[in-house]
Amino acid sequence: MFRAALMGAIRSFFSGRGYLEVDTPHLLPTLAPEIHIRSIAAEGGFLQTSPELCMKRLLAADYGNIFQICHAFRKNERGDLHLPEFSLLEWYHTHADYTHLMTECEDLLRYLSHRLNRGDTIRYQGRDIALQGPWERLSVETAFHRYAPVSVQKALEADCFDEMLVRHIEPHLGVRRPTILYDYPAPLAALARLKPDNPALAERFELYVAGIELANGFSELIDPVEQRQRFERESAKMCDAGMTPYPMPEEFLSVLGHMPETAGIALGVDRLAMVLWGTDRIDDVAAFTPEAL
Repeated sequence: MFRAALMGAIRSFFSGRGYLEVDTPHLLPTLAPEIHIRSIAAEGGFLQTSPELCMKRLLAADYGNIFQICHAFRKNERGDLHLPEFSLLEWYHTHADYTHLMTECEDLLRYLSHRLNRGDTIRYQGRDIALQGPWERLSVETAFHRYAPVSVQKALEADCFDEMLVRHIEPHLGVRRPTILYDYPAPLAALARLKPDNPALAERFELYVAGIELANGFSELIDPVEQRQRFERESAKMCDAGMTPYPMPEEFLSVLGHMPETAGIALGVDRLAMVLWGTDRIDDVAAFTPEAL
């Protein structure tokens, strides 16, 4: 009942803002290469790790603001916060940048909390988390300086950025109010646009509540030449790691230049349900776990 109410409230929020709900294929011939995300092969293709590439092709075809609630799949993902098959909310706002999505995240969580009778404060694991604005906005550089034993640059050089983030920074984020962690180093841009006034940083942010990462959003890169170069570099990393790279997503790259300036974000619905329900295990908000099948 709770999960059904959450899904209905999500759809109400976006339809009320003029978004179009879309539905794209789950089985794809190729994916965006990301070395830290392992895909699941199926029938000569791959189960989607996110609907990103297909949704951006719709944006390039002038669909306007769109959202989707779908299943995504990632190999070897299992834990208190991870499922190999999980629910994802992804939305794109045209003619906007990542700062717009930061505000929209605030609006969305407050709306959902009220619709689910949680009010302006949610209680999670014995702590009250205030959803009233303004939320904490913390740059990655500041977060490393405040909480990590090394700088961002040293973490990148030692290839331990994710370890530093998980062990030293995430536990401090979103504890009394949600935290938006923004401006990631350019090497972690993936499909995000670099800041025009500081190309060492990407216009990317992540949303945290109670130390849990809920969403990852950014201003979209819409330069097909630069995007191809990034894909090629990531594919080379996959080869160096003994992985087989995906075929280049030519259909996506061929239309990327027609996409308007856009900001996009993916939010984990299961984790959101955990936070709003007050549980610390993703199993509690899933109808079936892999072990129960």
